[in-house]
Amino acid sequence: MKCYPMLVVQDVPASSRWYQDLLGVTSAHGGDEFEMLMAGKDLILTLHHRDVDEHPVIADPSDETPGRGVLLYFSVEDVQAFYDRARAMGADVVDEPHDNPKAHAVEFSLRDPDGYAMTVSQWAG
Repeated sequence: MKCYPMLVVQDVPASSRWYQDLLGVTSAHGGDEFEMLMAGKDLILTLHHRDVDEHPVIADPSDETPGRGVLLYFSVEDVQAFYDRARAMGADVVDEPHDNPKAHAVEFSLRDPDGYAMTVSQWAG
């Protein structure tokens, strides 16, 4: 089994560029309505425009809070490189890299352009 998170975003091309710049992933689809982002041959994230009607479950017009209850958690080999890249991009960094003893990891958190929370983590074990 595999899981492919789909984020509902306001601007698919802009969000795609943001994730490509931060994570070093590549586009496998492109377009204004839908995007598939790849790490090598692995699909890691999909982006979908919020106004497209083909998936009615992803857009609740009564709640405009993006990402409510969602945290994207990325495990990487060099958390400092990702932190430096996020800062250089002007990303909305929520906290500095720090030790998380419960996860045995060094991590930091940030928000993407649509407000989704994400944590970038490097396992310290």
